[in-house]
Amino acid sequence: MIIIRPIQNSDYDSLHRIAVESGHGFTSLPVNEELLKKRISHAEVSFNKNVTKPGDEGYLFVMEDTSTGQVVGTTAIEAAVGLEDAFYHYHLGKVVHNSRELNIYNTVETLSLCNDYTGATEICTLFLSESHRKNGNGRFLSRCRFLFIAEHAERFADTVIAEMRGISDDNGSSPFWQWLEEHFFSMDFPTVDYLTGIGKKVFIAELMPKHPIYVSLLSKEAQKVINKVHEKTVPALRLLEAEGFSRRGYVDIFDGGPTVEVERSSIKTVRESNKYQVIIGNVDSADTSTSTKYIICNTQVATFRATQAPVSLRETAKQVVISQAVAEALQISTDDWVRLVAN
Repeated sequence: MIIIRPIQNSDYDSLHRIAVESGHGFTSLPVNEELLKKRISHAEVSFNKNVTKPGDEGYLFVMEDTSTGQVVGTTAIEAAVGLEDAFYHYHLGKVVHNSRELNIYNTVETLSLCNDYTGATEICTLFLSESHRKNGNGRFLSRCRFLFIAEHAERFADTVIAEMRGISDDNGSSPFWQWLEEHFFSMDFPTVDYLTGIGKKVFIAELMPKHPIYVSLLSKEAQKVINKVHEKTVPALRLLEAEGFSRRGYVDIFDGGPTVEVERSSIKTVRESNKYQVIIGNVDSADTSTSTKYIICNTQVATFRATQAPVSLRETAKQVVISQAVAEALQISTDDWVRLVAN
């Protein structure tokens, strides 16, 4: 069975392997032992912390194949970004150059450095090993975060964002960064990506141009990739768009990839998920024959568990029948409550 659960210290080797597999541009998982272990420890503290409002908590989950015990994916939620370290974006704006006397009217796009998303909740660190990119696992890995947010809304901000990986090649070269590197930084993209991942962001404030940049002054290659996503990130973007996320003109300061946002209460999974009381028994064949699966999670934090399974709903009584195997996977008993949504 495939389950999603909070990360543990014993998952370090798996997390390191995933960090290597994820490659360039996956800033939230740097290949750095100290930082990865620190992130695991921070997640363990976050899951066990009593919270009444979002703070610096970071919830890192792993997907486990219980048949082998192998960790095959990760996904995470940062409760509120930018509270300790500044959280930078470029905002795409416009400047109009107009002369009535000369009958000239030109609109020019600009990039302005900002911290507009300070305090927002960020979903991040979504990665699934190629061996398990099947059976709706990618969708499950993405949507389980929204079940967790729906169940524990007090832990998260009203605005939820996701930074999408921008365009870069197999060697980690970003056309957008190449222009910035040439004019302001003198550091290649993989180096900058790594420094950001390990939390060394002071150089951004020190070296990034303070005034708006005219997009027309960038190289043609850089202009083409602004607000575009890496080909491997397109499926993740489609999943988020289906949840209600959309672009608001913010892009990453390194690779130009888009940041998408949504109000927490407007997220499709949050709106459509419901709580049911558990009955453990045989799931009606009429329900399983349709092959409809539900994403189902318990209502815990430190012992959070989620899986995909067919269930039998008793809507009027707000009850759900699940199998013994699913109950064991979720670590729940009869009369406990679960939250679920059709996958």
